[in-house]
Amino acid sequence: MYSRYQEHIINDVQTNLEEMSTQPILFIGSGLSKRYFGAPNWKELLQLLKERCPIITHGPAYYLQDGKSLSEIGSIYTKLYREWAWSNQQLYPSQYFETDVPKDIYIKYEIKRLLEEITPRKIDDIKDENLKEEIKILQDIQPHALITTNYDNFLENFFGEYQSIVGQKVLRPDTMCIGEIFKIHGCVSDISEIILNEEDYDVFIHKKKYLSAKLLTFFAEHPLLFIGYSANDKNILSILSDIDELISISGEIIPNIYFLEFDEYITEKPNPRTEKVILVNDREIRVKSIVAKDYKWILRAFASRKAVENVHPKLLRALMARTYKLVRSDIPSKSVEVNFEMLAEILNDDKALPKLYGITMVSESSDININFPYTLSELGKRLGYKGLHGADNLIYRIKKSKGIDIKATDNKYHVFIKAGRTSGNRKYSHAALKLLADVRDQKEYQVEM
Repeated sequence: MYSRYQEHIINDVQTNLEEMSTQPILFIGSGLSKRYFGAPNWKELLQLLKERCPIITHGPAYYLQDGKSLSEIGSIYTKLYREWAWSNQQLYPSQYFETDVPKDIYIKYEIKRLLEEITPRKIDDIKDENLKEEIKILQDIQPHALITTNYDNFLENFFGEYQSIVGQKVLRPDTMCIGEIFKIHGCVSDISEIILNEEDYDVFIHKKKYLSAKLLTFFAEHPLLFIGYSANDKNILSILSDIDELISISGEIIPNIYFLEFDEYITEKPNPRTEKVILVNDREIRVKSIVAKDYKWILRAFASRKAVENVHPKLLRALMARTYKLVRSDIPSKSVEVNFEMLAEILNDDKALPKLYGITMVSESSDININFPYTLSELGKRLGYKGLHGADNLIYRIKKSKGIDIKATDNKYHVFIKAGRTSGNRKYSHAALKLLADVRDQKEYQVEM
């Protein structure tokens, strides 16, 4: 009975979440974008690119018959797109025809146009009510991070508080914290990072071991759910090939890795599989298998261990990034004054930690009044304006210039003190006064969130 299978899987997922005490990581493939808005897989994308370029005479199937790989076909199409673009320059931005522009910019620009035409921007763009509900449950998981080989912006549009990390930027030392979308094969937002042809893959393979080393922490410390991939997907196998010896224990099943696969007729089958064997470098890796037609029940299981309500991933990311910088850089280089008594106190008193960051517990109202002494009107007057509008305009200038709204969260510049369910008071710090003074005087400034 499929209902017993569902019950078994749900119990297993919930137990795993409880034992690991961490939020899951979602590894998203092209199958999910195809499910929600009909996006093409790699072969289908090449076919669509062929149809948009008049001088490409053969589709992917022609080259696949000759034993060409999809990346090799990408290289062939890259050359033809360049040839066609130079004869049709009116169809591309004029700067694409400068001497220092890479040859593959034209086909990647077409990929950007193609995907942006079909990618939904908001939930109401999804017409199927069942899929719309499914997406809402997907969001409700509040994953620690999302990793994808997709180029489209679907995840950015539906996980707005998460930060997109594209291409080579994934390898930066300060990534892999929380609330991030890792676009390991590039993105339409930065087409230079898109991995499509043989040349792109040569660079990716060269740096793949660095990526795999960073992903190992995720594999070791979080439940992982692969959605939209086949277990034999080239991208998955290439990553697992670098870390299989570390995650596979004497042929035992890996307890925290799940593959979710679609099967139209699964509810009619007597014994759905609960595990899958993946062959990597002549080694067998056993992972857990979930087979479903309707994804809502399994996504609810992964959403069962909710993260802290109403804490923005952007704020958590800022705190973790500050911790990383403090431990890795500031203290060793002695670029900050460190109260080592306070560091020792943190070992015994959780309340000491916020003081290290210059923030306070909300319950300590007197501390809030000391650290955030100004209303917006008082800020405006101290900055030389008649009232709040001058200060508010400066905050808007920061938002427009840096993309950061300091009023959107509680941070070193601003805190919102609730006085009811929706009402409350906004208070601002000395740091906010200095920041706005720099903005007013058109000085260089940084917003440390």
